[in-house]
Amino acid sequence: MKRFGFLSFGHYSLKPDKTGKYGAQEALNQAVELGQIADELGVNGAYFRVHHFAPQYSSPIPLLSAIAATTNTIEVGTGVIDMRYENPLGLAEEVAALDLLSDQRIAIGVSRGSPETALRGWEAFGYGGPELAREDPKGAALAAEKFDTFLAALRGDGMATAAPFEQQYPQMFRSGTQLPVLPHSPGADRRIWWGAATHASAELAARKGVNLMSSTLVFETNGSSLGDVQAEQIARYRREWEKAGHDWEPRVSVSRPIFPIVDGSDAQIFGPAGSGESHDSIGVLDDQRGIFGRTLVDTPDKIVEALKNDKAVMAADTLMLTIPNQAGVAVNARILENFAQHVAPELGWEPATRG
Repeated sequence: MKRFGFLSFGHYSLKPDKTGKYGAQEALNQAVELGQIADELGVNGAYFRVHHFAPQYSSPIPLLSAIAATTNTIEVGTGVIDMRYENPLGLAEEVAALDLLSDQRIAIGVSRGSPETALRGWEAFGYGGPELAREDPKGAALAAEKFDTFLAALRGDGMATAAPFEQQYPQMFRSGTQLPVLPHSPGADRRIWWGAATHASAELAARKGVNLMSSTLVFETNGSSLGDVQAEQIARYRREWEKAGHDWEPRVSVSRPIFPIVDGSDAQIFGPAGSGESHDSIGVLDDQRGIFGRTLVDTPDKIVEALKNDKAVMAADTLMLTIPNQAGVAVNARILENFAQHVAPELGWEPATRG
């Protein structure tokens, strides 16, 4: 583990009090503030979940832009954007612009997405329809097609044909020329991650030439721990990457809920040391049985020991700490500070630096 960051789900209340407490505006402002504090601590990344039709973050690019504009070294990203809801060319334009404005400090995770509160909510966004719903009820094929288009656009491939010269305004291109979406940020595609909950999805990410964001849950429930299953997923991803012959080194991330207990005030907030879950959780998501990671609430030495024994954490280069964003900035800053001072150095952490 060389890097660590925080992963926020962005929950807020639909009925904030008269001051706006716990509402959407406060959640967004607190995310920016926490990003700034994390940047000062040398934390490597600020990552955000994306969900639609729910009181959580839903339009990440403005939020990431606000954090990038007010920080110096921290990378900003998502975990993950649901491609079923996206216009792939529009997203490619926004991601390229953010990459340029942030001096290439992005880590944009995308995937098919997880279940939503809406029934095929992407149809309300203008994608799909009754016929597609019968053929592709979960939108997996729709997301895959959009992802391919998004990657091609981000890599600068032609996406439209230039009009006859005399019809163009401004007159810039030879008639029939294939036009890329603009702006173009060279290398931005190497800062794209695919969120994978299965071995097959991870192998596909390798073939497509993007980084791997191993999901907060995995579906290969064979009795092994989450860390062991993810470690196998990471190994398969790297083998497939080598077979594909890509000419650069990819990144891999995993996420864990971790609360270091350094003193009595931490214990009052998070519970006494050792009060976390002793085993991974088993649950059903999207009609599939999956493994969720356990929550670590313990002293730094015990957390270091647990993470060193977590094969996936040690195989990945980036660890995302899932945080309770509704707990407020001070509480979440304390989690990051405790982890940066007492845990991360024992795991090989390299604080963020410019360039």
